[in-house]
Amino acid sequence: MKHKYNVGQVITYAGAFIALLIGSGFATGQEILQFFSSYSLYGLIGIMICFGLFTFAGLSFLNDGYYNKFKKPNDIYKHMCGDKVGKIFDYYAVFFIFLSYTVMIAGAQATAVQHFHAPKFVGGAIMAAVVMIVVLLGLGKIVDVIGKIGPVIAIMAIVIGLISIFTNIDNLTNNLALMDKLVKNGEIKVASNNFLLSAGSYVGFNMIWLVAFLAEVGNKAKSLKDAEAGVFVGATGFSVAIFIMSIAITLSIQDLYNSQIPVLVLAGKINPILATIFSIFIMLGIFTTSVPLLWTVSGRFFEEGTKQYKILTLVAGIVGAIIGLTLKFDSLVNVVYVVNGYIGMALLAWMIFRAASGRSKKANMEAAKRNNIEYKD
Repeated sequence: MKHKYNVGQVITYAGAFIALLIGSGFATGQEILQFFSSYSLYGLIGIMICFGLFTFAGLSFLNDGYYNKFKKPNDIYKHMCGDKVGKIFDYYAVFFIFLSYTVMIAGAQATAVQHFHAPKFVGGAIMAAVVMIVVLLGLGKIVDVIGKIGPVIAIMAIVIGLISIFTNIDNLTNNLALMDKLVKNGEIKVASNNFLLSAGSYVGFNMIWLVAFLAEVGNKAKSLKDAEAGVFVGATGFSVAIFIMSIAITLSIQDLYNSQIPVLVLAGKINPILATIFSIFIMLGIFTTSVPLLWTVSGRFFEEGTKQYKILTLVAGIVGAIIGLTLKFDSLVNVVYVVNGYIGMALLAWMIFRAASGRSKKANMEAAKRNNIEYKD
């Protein structure tokens, strides 16, 4: 019997997938420039590879969560890698998520300085303060509501990208040559010397954000088919947005190569008001990503609302803010995301091996039997 999809649920899952990944790197265009645009046409091939890997990884985490019903989302690491290695990945993931929070703060500061001409440190400090307050109060529902801004940012980015492409398409050849020159001269940071490694690294660091999140989505999903469709739609929408923005950035590289926030340059060329509107959405996107990142760090060790939870939230929030306010946004993206992306690639390679060898399927079939769930291949 053919499954009848719940369109509302599919859109909700897709929106959650996109909202989690949108962050400061994508929303500002900085990670798109470093991981894809800097490789010119090869970068577009890299984006298509990312789409396939995002879909594979997302569906894997989802199925693991659905059939195993983990008591804690992070238990998925032990399920995939065994107790010892899984525990290492678990703690490592928390550390990387903390570093990702510092990148968010740096992105907020760069946006405030570039577009709103705010004094140095003010934008990032305000963002950090608001995020810490929300995490301390445990106001999850506020984040859930504003979290729906993720897909809106992706749609706005696509629109800005398409307009930029159509108005600058005649400059393609010249800008491809300029891009190569800027990269060779070191004026544009690149994620790797190879576009394939760059694509793998990009999926690798984003994947670490997705692991526990999608395991929990799978755990609570009423319909695995709807959740799987949501992941596919989310991966498609996110990849399309990256593809379009990468081309747009390349076609305007002469105007934005030295900008911390490339997307605002694109928006500003179309209309200054559009740039202001999008800068606000960037801040909201950073906020909705920062809160779950900082919450994950504190919640991993202490129960929400306890004295220890609040102390760790303040310490991690302040230390992370100091790092984010001190270091340049593009440098943090280049170091934190790239290095951690390679660690994520190791986990991705192991997942591919597990799937190819049949280990993943066998483990989930056994889990389904234990939990009285019908296994669907």
